[in-house]
Amino acid sequence: MNKRMPYLLLLPIILLGLLFFYGLLGGLAASFGYIPALGLRGWTFEYYLEIIQNPAFIASLGMSLWISVISSVLSLLLGVLLTAALVYSGNTRGLAVTVLKLAILIPHTIVALFSISILSQNGIIARLFYQLGWISNQTQFPQLLFTGHQFGTIAAYVWKEMPFVAYFSLALMSNINKSLGEAAENLGASKWKSFFYVTLPLSMPAIQKAFLIILTFSFGAYDLPFLLGATLPKALPVAAYVEYTHPDLLHRPYAMAANGVILAITWLMAGVYYWLTKQEKGGGHA
Repeated sequence: MNKRMPYLLLLPIILLGLLFFYGLLGGLAASFGYIPALGLRGWTFEYYLEIIQNPAFIASLGMSLWISVISSVLSLLLGVLLTAALVYSGNTRGLAVTVLKLAILIPHTIVALFSISILSQNGIIARLFYQLGWISNQTQFPQLLFTGHQFGTIAAYVWKEMPFVAYFSLALMSNINKSLGEAAENLGASKWKSFFYVTLPLSMPAIQKAFLIILTFSFGAYDLPFLLGATLPKALPVAAYVEYTHPDLLHRPYAMAANGVILAITWLMAGVYYWLTKQEKGGGHA
């Protein structure tokens, strides 16, 4: 019985993995036009070709790239600065790290509700501006949510991803030998130069990985663009979902083809992540 126990403990994970791959293969088959339940039994690239030539698809793809790249870059910059502040202040344990963990655990839907409560024209900031007399009515507060520039979606992602970047890179940055920075400062470098020329380059492996993780996630995520994004153009995951729920079931292959494009791009990002990991290991062995 003891010999079988490890396999029994792994059984739920194996079953979930099989279920995941079954759904993945089913979705890929549908994207190539194979859905026997709808009478579609042929294999074709037609659906991919049609969506790639569709201007609405291109607009949705561009919107998803805009959201993911801008939010990831901002999250990276703010997260690294937050990590540096924690390291240089010596707050690498205790309450500060607990707050980071809690921020990471908050679901994205709750972040969307917070964003609406704070950033909308009826939100906390608009009411504060009205009370201070900066605006004569709340409708004068700029529309930050549900607009084409996706400010609300990007702000919500930064809210969620900045703590992740900080927590992900904190362990490596806090364990860098402080004598290296002290040596640079003894030679005349300021603390900022010591950080940018010594600490930051040594922390780049963790920072690069954190960036690729949040970039991949924000590109393929559905909830925040759906709750906070503009009606048109929709982010690509939202457009794929709308196509999937179309009353005409023959639209399903188009939805799955859009999901296939999302999958291909996220796999490309995952490949870059894997390459960076291999480069890091190869450098370590050298």
